[in-house]
Amino acid sequence: MTSILTGDIINSRESAPNEWLTALKETLSTYGKQPVAWEIYRGDSFQLEVVPEQALEAATLIKATIKTFKAIDVRIAIGLGEKTYTSDKITESNGSAFINSGECFETMKNSTLALKSEHEDFDTTLNLMLDLAQLTMNSWSPTSSKIIKASLNNPKLNQKQIAKLLGKSQSNISEGLKRGGFDEISKMLTYYKTQVKTL
Repeated sequence: MTSILTGDIINSRESAPNEWLTALKETLSTYGKQPVAWEIYRGDSFQLEVVPEQALEAATLIKATIKTFKAIDVRIAIGLGEKTYTSDKITESNGSAFINSGECFETMKNSTLALKSEHEDFDTTLNLMLDLAQLTMNSWSPTSSKIIKASLNNPKLNQKQIAKLLGKSQSNISEGLKRGGFDEISKMLTYYKTQVKTL
């Protein structure tokens, strides 16, 4: 089993592409090499393959990365399933993970984060959690997003160390994480990881 993230940038023209594109590429490249593991196409769309356990965390990290820029957001569909054909380019590979990701993406009307697998019960529970998480995530400020991004990228660092890394006070970090619902989102990520292993 593998997982495919299909995404696009919302309001991509509202922000300088050279800035967010560089940040997006940096984040995607932490998961593998282009174009085998990830690819950006049509200017503001992308596809990324990660192991299923990492899928939701990768989506959250991408969202935090994009939300560090004003006026833009990202829509991401996670597809879980098989990979039956491997190409040199991820956008030309195939299998149920790709189909699920594409179908999920096509049905996302008001949502910015959703998933689809072969398991309906799993999907229903997780998508309900994601809908609730988006009430907070969709309104992350650039400041909160930077703090959340740093915390996801450096899971072993405490708030004091994150503060030093970002040149902020510890109270700023604490406030930013609280406002961004980081504790609750972390619990959701842990829950997802334990459940996806049982599929």
